[in-house]
Amino acid sequence: MTAPNYRRTLVRYLRPQAGRVGLLSAALLGSIGLQIAVPLILRRFIDSALSGAAIAGLVGAGLAYLVAGIINQFLSAGATYLGADIGWTATNALREDLTEHLLGLDMGYHNDTTPGEMIERIDGDVTAVSNFLSRFVVRLLGSGLLLIGVLVVSWVTEWRIGLSISLYVAAVLAVILRIRHLAVEASEEERAVSARLYGFIEERLAGIDDIRANGAGRFMMLRFVGVMRDFYYRTNAAWKKRTVFWVASNIAFWSGDAVALAVGVWLVISGEITIGTAYLIVQYVQLVRTPIEQVAQEFQDLQKAAGGIIRIDALRDLTSNLDESGTAVLPDGPLSISFRDVNFAYERRPVLRDVSFELEEGKVLGLLGRTGGGKTTITRLISRLYDPTEGTIALSGVELGSVSPVSLRSRVGVVTQDVQLFRASVRDNLTFFDHARSDHDILATLESAGLGEWIGSLGLDTVLGAGGAGLSAGESQLLAFARVFLQNPGLVILDEPSSRLDPATESMLSLATERLFRGRTVVIVAHRLDTVQRADEIMVVDDGVIAEHGLRLSLAADPASRYAGLLAAGEQSDMLGRGASWAGRVRPEGAR
Repeated sequence: MTAPNYRRTLVRYLRPQAGRVGLLSAALLGSIGLQIAVPLILRRFIDSALSGAAIAGLVGAGLAYLVAGIINQFLSAGATYLGADIGWTATNALREDLTEHLLGLDMGYHNDTTPGEMIERIDGDVTAVSNFLSRFVVRLLGSGLLLIGVLVVSWVTEWRIGLSISLYVAAVLAVILRIRHLAVEASEEERAVSARLYGFIEERLAGIDDIRANGAGRFMMLRFVGVMRDFYYRTNAAWKKRTVFWVASNIAFWSGDAVALAVGVWLVISGEITIGTAYLIVQYVQLVRTPIEQVAQEFQDLQKAAGGIIRIDALRDLTSNLDESGTAVLPDGPLSISFRDVNFAYERRPVLRDVSFELEEGKVLGLLGRTGGGKTTITRLISRLYDPTEGTIALSGVELGSVSPVSLRSRVGVVTQDVQLFRASVRDNLTFFDHARSDHDILATLESAGLGEWIGSLGLDTVLGAGGAGLSAGESQLLAFARVFLQNPGLVILDEPSSRLDPATESMLSLATERLFRGRTVVIVAHRLDTVQRADEIMVVDDGVIAEHGLRLSLAADPASRYAGLLAAGEQSDMLGRGASWAGRVRPEGAR
């Protein structure tokens, strides 16, 4: 079993809050001192009352007890507030770091991990360690100091009292330390199966339309029962092991109360101590119960946190397969593209083989081919979502591996047919929450994209629904174009952006496309021939190799070319333009 790295997590997320951690420590230490002093005040009050002391002395002891109790309540409330504040601040910082780390991983990880599982890793695992981050070390230290203080006062008061309490504390701590790791592995499995459950639910909710339309509800419920059964049994096993810890500590506490009472009564009857001192024994045994309970509770939380920390450490230790240490900056203006002997495979499954081509800056390239032939893979390599297995890719003579990620993302824009919109304002959806963009630039960009009238009726502060709810497919697609306009890249990749649009909206998109093409290099992945009518060059990709590449007009005029054949087939049957399949040539979706 991997050991959790507590120190790394504590130092990283508590050091920035050193001031508040210091205040929390001071509040806990002040409370400890008062907890030790209060039983001494009560002993004096009891013994003084039984001996017939003056009323003034009793009143003074009573007032001291009252003041100490009030101050202790304030200190406890302050410690509770500070602990919660420190914990939330630390866990929020941890969530932010994990989210940023996950977003920096390559697409291989994201293809293998469901969104639901990632949410559970970022939120569920972090929640499990919130108490550990907020109070574990401070409370453990405070509990230790309280135990030491009680033992010192007990030995000073009466050596037999000190010995009894010392043996009791040693026995209880021995039991706790012996069983503290009992549930760590089970808690780690509990966190893992929880992530799988939420990943399963998220995937099925995302595909609810297809599940219902195809009558797969019963099958999915059977699958859900299996996942839920695993979640139930592993959670139940972890809970039982944590319960053993709780039961063992409570048995020790009850035994301590009985021993303290018996020792106190025996010493009073034998005349060795006063009733006030006997009361002090019982109070101190109950007082050490509090820090031991806290230690027990913290170790219980630690067992839950341990599984989360192990998984968090494993997540933080994941590295991207892409080396993003490059510092080169791409030049301004349109970018040229160069592929040299590029091979690529998805998990050892070859997709591209010996792909080599050049595209001059400012040119428009149309990518055609059957589904699964490798068209989209080429665009993913250009935008560096993946690195080629072999060969090199360069933009304007700069090899992609040496380009700074910031420069690459700012100079290469991508528009896909699946537009991702957030539950946020129009402004934030266009700028990706970059508040440095002026409203003037945003409005001018929307006008260029053909959305001037649309935004005039809504306003930049209008909040869009999640996933673009309330917008038509055309409006969503035009917003995606506006994003690219605002970025002003030198290279634009269009992955069949008009596939879901009606003819009227497609004509609006066509005007936006004309503006977008000006002064930029463009790569268009197309399944419909009319999408590439503005292309300068056509490249047909078939089964991972370039089957044909040349000037669009030249290929169209050559009856022997594949492109000319596609045009002829399109004129006869409108095969591509109206969504019909390529007869006998379409194969299931694989690597595109």
